Formats: sequence, structure tokens, C-alpha cells
Amino acid sequence: MNEPMIQLLVLAGIAVFLILRLRSVLGTREGFEKPPVQQQPETHKARSGFEVIEGGPDHDITDHVAEDSEQAQTLAAMKRIEPSFSVSEFVQGARGAYEMIVMGFEKGNLDEIQPFLSEEVFETFVSVVAAREDQGLTIEAEFIGVRETTLADVSFDKDTNQAEITMKFVAELTSVVRDRGGDIIEGSPNTVKRQKDSWTFARVMGSDDPNWLLVATDA
Repeated sequence: MNEPMIQLLVLAGIAVFLILRLRSVLGTREGFEKPPVQQQPETHKARSGFEVIEGGPDHDITDHVAEDSEQAQTLAAMKRIEPSFSVSEFVQGARGAYEMIVMGFEKGNLDEIQPFLSEEVFETFVSVVAAREDQGLTIEAEFIGVRETTLADVSFDKDTNQAEITMKFVAELTSVVRDRGGDIIEGSPNTVKRQKDSWTFARVMGSDDPNWLLVATDA
């Protein structure tokens, strides 16, 4: 065996020895590993370059009412009784219920909206629609859309868990009132009118029934 080959084998042996020696000290690592960091307290979690502090404002509440308001505290109390309750989902649902109830009332289809009305409100609607029919009046209406939806007030009875949320709506629709002969006596099919309503919905928090009932209307 010539001298260059002997030198190469010696160098290879030394390299293998050094590699084995390093592994015994450092262990094996796959990929990129960050150096160990000190354990952070549970209340501070570093994520994506910023700290998330637990116990901060509930944006599901502060997106609709002021953070330090009485309404915010009341909504928080409601969520403690029913953690799955979402203010944003309620507001969206109230918006949809508003359109459905308005159109049901305008067209006199009260059976369709009765499950969403308190007994008192339903009886009021029935009397108004009955009086309308006695006069031979019919209403043709088209809902254009809700332009504004605002959570105006909220109350919560901690003894009964009864919650009430008052919503203010600003909507646009067309409405025409016709007499027995079909003549228009009020409104125009081509004129969009703006309607403002303040409605109160109620429900017992923590109950199995997820439906909110309309318990009061005030234009």
C-alpha cells in the first residue's frame, strides 16, 4: 500500500472518531432546533411576535358596546351563566328575525312568526291584523334591507337568569295599502321608506331553549 493511501486512511479514522465523540456529548438533532428558553408564566404566551394576555377584553362584547359600560358588564354576566352565548351571533340572528317578523306582520302571516313572539306581542299583532282585515285593507310590502343594527340596551336578572336585549334597527322597504277595491290609499310601490324600530328580545340564559322571543316593540 502506497504512502498517500495510508495517510488517507489515517485521516478518515480520525474523522470518524471525532464524529462519534461529538455525538456522545451533543446527542443527535434533526432539522433546525432553537436554543432552549426559560419557561414563561401561564398568563403570558408569546405567539407570532407578540404577547397575548389572558383575561383581556372580550371582543365579542366590546365589538357591540363600550368596554367599561354597564352593558358590557351585564353581557359578561350572561356569558358566565352560558359560556357558549355569542353576542355577535345574537345580533346577526336578531337582524334576520327583524326582517322575517316585519314581513310576516305586513302580509298578515302571523302563524309563521308566532314561535318568535311573546304571547303579549302576538296578541297585539293579531288585533292589528284583524282590524285591518275588517276594514278590507291589504298591504303589499317589499323589504329592501336593514341599514343599521345597534345593540341599545341589555338587562339581566341574576335570580331568574332572565335576559333582555334591546336592539335598534333602521330598515328600508316599500309598502302600499289598498282598499277593498284594490285602490292605493297609502304609500307607493316606487317609494322606499325608512323605518326605525326599537325591539326587545328576551330569553332565560342557560336554558335548553335557544330561541329568543320578541317581548316589546317601540318605533
